[in-house]
Amino acid sequence: MLSDSMNEEKKEYLDYEDNNPLLSKVIQRNIRTLIRLRAKAANKRNLQDRIADAITSFSGHIVFVYVHLIWFGAWIILNTGKLGVHPFDPFPYGLLTMVVSLEAIFLSTFVLISQNQLSQESEYRANLNLQIALLTEHEVTRVLQMLDAIQDKMGIENDEDSELADLEMETKPEDVLVEIERLQQLALKRKKLNKFNHRSESTIAIK
Repeated sequence: MLSDSMNEEKKEYLDYEDNNPLLSKVIQRNIRTLIRLRAKAANKRNLQDRIADAITSFSGHIVFVYVHLIWFGAWIILNTGKLGVHPFDPFPYGLLTMVVSLEAIFLSTFVLISQNQLSQESEYRANLNLQIALLTEHEVTRVLQMLDAIQDKMGIENDEDSELADLEMETKPEDVLVEIERLQQLALKRKKLNKFNHRSESTIAIK
């Protein structure tokens, strides 16, 4: 199973004729893997999500502003009655206001749908980055432990100021989160204490 996957990746890499000689094969393979994963995620989206993305993308371009400028300008001019057209929405343009309000509601909904999709993708990437970071930390810790064992067998003494012992300790994410929370709470308590002391000094000075 693993060999089949490796063969597919190798075949996919060889299918590209525009290999960049300035980049290593590993980097090119990683780039193509990212592109393939993005394309796979895009293909999983249903028609409604794609429509929402298209509308959101169009509304974020300057062409969208130009369209509205032409639309509003033509609407106002036609309703002045100077072009021989009977005003169908005279000032203060109640119909135009209603249409624009409905448009704003739908655009907001489409933007929220696109943002939800982006949030899901960002969460997926964050989980992937976390797993890779934890795996890297675990591997580096094991490498340091192996190097330390080799150093002991070769009779090489460590520098007294070396942080090798601390680096060899495997870091657990839950311990890091607990320590961050503890330090944040401590900083918050100190901030409140400083405010209280400052108010007390100000009260004494006034008296």
